[in-house]
Amino acid sequence: MGIGVLSRCRCGRFWAVGKIIGIDLGTTNSLVAIVESGIPLVLADGQGRRLTPSVVRVPASGEPAVGWEAKRGRAAHPETTVTSIKRFMGRRGDEVESTGDTMAYPIRAEGSGPVAVPLHGRDWLPEELSAEILKALLTIAAEGMIDRPEAAVITVPAYFNDAQRNATRKAGELAGLRVERIINEPTAAALAYGLGSLKEKSKVAVYDLGGGTFDLSILELNEGVFQVLATSGNTRLGGDDIDRALIEHLAEQIGQAGGPSVAGDLALWARLAEAAEEAKVRLSTETEATIALPFLTPEFSFEHTLTREKLASLAQPIVTRTREYCLKALADAGLVSGDLDQLILVGGQTRMPLVREFASEVFGCGGGGPELNTSQNPDEAIALGAAIQAGILSGDFSGMLLLDVTPLSLGIETFGGLMNVIIPRNTTIPVKRGEAFTTVADYQKDVLIHVLQGEREKSADNWSLGRFTLGFEPQPKGVAKVGVQFEIDADGILHVLARDIKTGNEKLVEMSSAVEVDDAEVQQMIEESVEHAFDDIEDRRWIEAKLRAEQTTAATRKGLESLGGELAADQREAIELALAAVESLLAKREGGDTVAAAALKEANGKLDAATQPLAELMMDRVMAEMLEKRGVLPG
Repeated sequence: MGIGVLSRCRCGRFWAVGKIIGIDLGTTNSLVAIVESGIPLVLADGQGRRLTPSVVRVPASGEPAVGWEAKRGRAAHPETTVTSIKRFMGRRGDEVESTGDTMAYPIRAEGSGPVAVPLHGRDWLPEELSAEILKALLTIAAEGMIDRPEAAVITVPAYFNDAQRNATRKAGELAGLRVERIINEPTAAALAYGLGSLKEKSKVAVYDLGGGTFDLSILELNEGVFQVLATSGNTRLGGDDIDRALIEHLAEQIGQAGGPSVAGDLALWARLAEAAEEAKVRLSTETEATIALPFLTPEFSFEHTLTREKLASLAQPIVTRTREYCLKALADAGLVSGDLDQLILVGGQTRMPLVREFASEVFGCGGGGPELNTSQNPDEAIALGAAIQAGILSGDFSGMLLLDVTPLSLGIETFGGLMNVIIPRNTTIPVKRGEAFTTVADYQKDVLIHVLQGEREKSADNWSLGRFTLGFEPQPKGVAKVGVQFEIDADGILHVLARDIKTGNEKLVEMSSAVEVDDAEVQQMIEESVEHAFDDIEDRRWIEAKLRAEQTTAATRKGLESLGGELAADQREAIELALAAVESLLAKREGGDTVAAAALKEANGKLDAATQPLAELMMDRVMAEMLEKRGVLPG
């Protein structure tokens, strides 16, 4: 598969391509690509630059400046120059307050409301600022195409949740694009690397470390279909963190040299950020870089030689954090490194020698592990994959398909506070699954559908995605049937349908405000699900046994009241002893004593056996009443 660059043709001729473009909306840089005659091409601006900095400067009047123009003015206007806005897409204010996100520009982060950037009397939402970046990419695409593009495939980190994916789609719509598909960045990269040429059943790990996010995906090729076996990652871990560590190091060096304090000085922070990023990029190919910052104050200039070794020591703790996600994805896929055929590196940060060495070490490349594939430009691979996906949608490619997975289980809360999983984690999407449920109380008029996401057994330990109520015709308990269907579309958006099976009354809800928590909490949940697995299973068994016991004891007492006198004395005594044993175990657990679910289940079994004569009497009574009503037996 050939990869090329497309810029504006200076002889008045334009490339004839379709109207669907591929976009990598990145934290640090963004790109736009198309497919021309079966070849994916990254589009360049009028000056031949393929990368567009994901930077927006909002002036007091006039249109925002985007890309290179905005980046050049960052040091002079730090408080109105927005960078790394992708980190705030679809996030709540209380998340930002708890994670220490620091930027030179103002951020309004209040409670459960959306994050906003207040500039010149207006609150800019992250999707609005991202839309400005997308508009710039759209302009680049329009200059090199016969028709202005109307649709796009946009990539997102694999661990973007529902809210973040919806915010990305909204940004595309605000930019005037019809968003045909939202696809995961690592799986887009797999398309760009031409992995379709691998042998059947080949397995590939995609290590994607960008400016603000990290993803690790395991893919398998089956008959031309890329299936994601597992994915793991952190949407708040990336090159920005390395930049921040380097800025703090430089600030310390400036202080030791008698220079000004960086704390609270937005202009100085912006100058350091620009110098740190430039030095980091240079040290990917050089062993040392000189950082010169003249006239930080009228009396003080700063010069510092940064070595690759020093940068590596600053970056090592950040890069090491990616190990846990790599190992988790392997475990989720049920694989070891030796089962992989290739490891591909994606994202500009993987140019860093330390990152390449670390990834190779984690996966054992060259030592019986996978082959390290660095054949593509890591900055461009995601955009090229998006263009290929656009080509698949428009029919430019055949025999190639990409199937993603959902990273966490989805289900609803059932009686007793348990989570009933409808779509397990790592299920290939798009997917549609459903189950039927019944009522637990007589003549209910409605039912609460509580949608959950997570890996724990009890509802309270999982994340709530939303609640809604479905009304239905009142009926005795156990008679009414409610069908619940979950559908995850190709963009990873969840739609929940609840239907009264008898009347057809239904309600369809899109979970647009999905759980908006940071990925440290995602990882924590998964770790806790493993740590508490045995306790969670025991809790589920107890709750199920308790519900069964409560139903049985209530029915037994009711039966004894109406028909106990017709039982033989030894039968009634056996029932009362078994009933007392069950109720005693329930009371002990209620009082705080430890009671095993197995013990309650055993007691339930003995009560079931003891009540067989009573059950037979009750059944005979019901049959007699039925026959009397039909006139078969005399009243």
